[in-house]
Amino acid sequence: MHLLCRGRLKLLVASLTAVVLLTWLYLLLIHVACVCAGHNASRDVVTLVKSVLFHRRNPLHFHFITDSVASRILGSLFRSWMVPSVQVSFYDAEELKSEVSWIPNKHYSGIYGLMKLTLTKALPADLAKVIVLDTDITFATDIAELWGIFKKFTDKQVIGLVENQSDWYLGNLWKNHKPWPALGRGFNTGVILLYLERLRRISWEQMWRLTAERELMSMLSTSLADQDIFNAFIKQNPVLVHQLPCFWNVQLSDHTRSEQCYTEVSDLKVIHWNSPKKLRVKNKHVEFFRNLYLTFLEYDGNLLRRELFGCPSQASPESLQAALEELDEDDQCYDFRRERLTVHRVHLYFLQYDYTPAEDDTDVTLVAQLSMDRLQMLEAICKHWEGPISLALYMSDAEAQQFLRYAQASEVLKNRKNVGYHIVYKEGQFYPVNLVRNVALRNANTPYVFLTDVDFLPMYGLYDYLRKSIVQLDVAHTKKALVVPAFETLRYRLSFPKSKAELLSMLDMGTLYTFRYHVWPKGHAPTNYAKWRTATTPYKVEWESDFEPYVVVRRDCPEYDQRFVGFGWNKVSHIMELDAQEFDLMVLPNAFMIHMPHAPSFDISKFRSSSSYRNCLNTLKDEFHQDLSRKYGAAALKYLTAQRNM
Repeated sequence: MHLLCRGRLKLLVASLTAVVLLTWLYLLLIHVACVCAGHNASRDVVTLVKSVLFHRRNPLHFHFITDSVASRILGSLFRSWMVPSVQVSFYDAEELKSEVSWIPNKHYSGIYGLMKLTLTKALPADLAKVIVLDTDITFATDIAELWGIFKKFTDKQVIGLVENQSDWYLGNLWKNHKPWPALGRGFNTGVILLYLERLRRISWEQMWRLTAERELMSMLSTSLADQDIFNAFIKQNPVLVHQLPCFWNVQLSDHTRSEQCYTEVSDLKVIHWNSPKKLRVKNKHVEFFRNLYLTFLEYDGNLLRRELFGCPSQASPESLQAALEELDEDDQCYDFRRERLTVHRVHLYFLQYDYTPAEDDTDVTLVAQLSMDRLQMLEAICKHWEGPISLALYMSDAEAQQFLRYAQASEVLKNRKNVGYHIVYKEGQFYPVNLVRNVALRNANTPYVFLTDVDFLPMYGLYDYLRKSIVQLDVAHTKKALVVPAFETLRYRLSFPKSKAELLSMLDMGTLYTFRYHVWPKGHAPTNYAKWRTATTPYKVEWESDFEPYVVVRRDCPEYDQRFVGFGWNKVSHIMELDAQEFDLMVLPNAFMIHMPHAPSFDISKFRSSSSYRNCLNTLKDEFHQDLSRKYGAAALKYLTAQRNM
């Protein structure tokens, strides 16, 4: 009996020891560094990060050396992603350029391809070790396994690398091919273990500089950016490198020996798409690799918000946690209130964007939101509006990739660099229409915005006309909202009117109608279409209940109220707040826009079929009125009166 108890005690101690050890291992913070510049690299980083997060069981700290574009994109993404046990730090690549700008480099990565040489200086002085990754990496295992290799370094080793799997450094690829010096086949720098503490101790910065200066006297420039300098350094100091097994960097450029790195799928650890051809590279197993990559490319990033074993969550702000706890789950409108607190991931500037501000401070951005079922409108809008555009797209991860392929295949969209596409990733059961609108509004870069919907085509020349009207009506120094009258057609093919006279003729013939006159006349009736027909100068109209015109305002206008999700009152509430702030509603006499037909949205179908949906919308309306009264006092009393009279 005594021996039995002692045996059980030993088993218990062993179990507890294993749990403590496991907890300690999972609490170990792993540091990962990456150089990222521009819109395309920012997209690539997201796929890399997804693959790392999918497999990881440890807290992570990402260190990004970025230009201003990538910093803005990734900063917004990680703030809204709120992944538990993940820290993110950014370092300005601009401050590091002088360290490497003197090195001639022929590689397509440009100056950013040399930035990894500066990491001992760029990263915090107390950071001892870091894993450095290229943006075109995909993980197929837990990154903690790679981190664990630091323990295998000898006392002198400072860099961990996988052997280069192409013949580049052997110098036999073509006649007169003269690569930089390397140890044997050389090493690939797509995956690096850097022992920063030791590198600083041996004066790494001075050593790589001396190496580069010496070799550039004969080589004149680098061909493979930092990789050439790392290899020349290792050639002179082979004792400092720890060679990693090649499955930690399976290099998928053409004519590599990558197939020797694995015999089974389970052997794969890290895939490196290091060819300019990327997914079109030649490899007999490329279909398998491509499918693995696409899995993470289209993987729902919301699923990566899971908690880690033994790690308390610090991803959600305390204020958000408190607000969620205050919600009453028995409230019939609980789902609506819960949606308002949902934090959606946001990827700003999903595609290349380039905008140069106009010199006269009258520039105006077309602002709209859309989902996958409205993509077909984008080309037409770009043809009708030559000015800057800010679009927020509500999509899943997979739909975002479909959109990317659509945009890259479109000659019209490819040629427009002044369109900012901002992905708001799907989550929850409602379409958060006003949240999505606000993302587009916040990321407009002009003094004025034209707040519209994506299923409207603006008249030809509206961009220039609005800029002139902004000056004429002194919108810069007065509170004015310029109303663009809205019309609609029921025809999918429309000969678009080229002038107001042509539009009036089509209106009289029944080809066009005033917008929603037959289903929701209150929405646009205050525009006073009868007066507009003969108007030659802008005229003021008064706010009326349920008025929801499309307007041009200063960019610093109130944002849309995000309690309104799905269908109903999302624009009405915004116009009410403009009116409460005493904006004058001025109808433009020579402006118009036309709504193009489309199938009803899913949200309007829910509104029509669900009495509880409609009841909750009325509850939200009442609460909005009360909030407006508290915020604006006497100026908002008329809205309460109007509501009671309905």
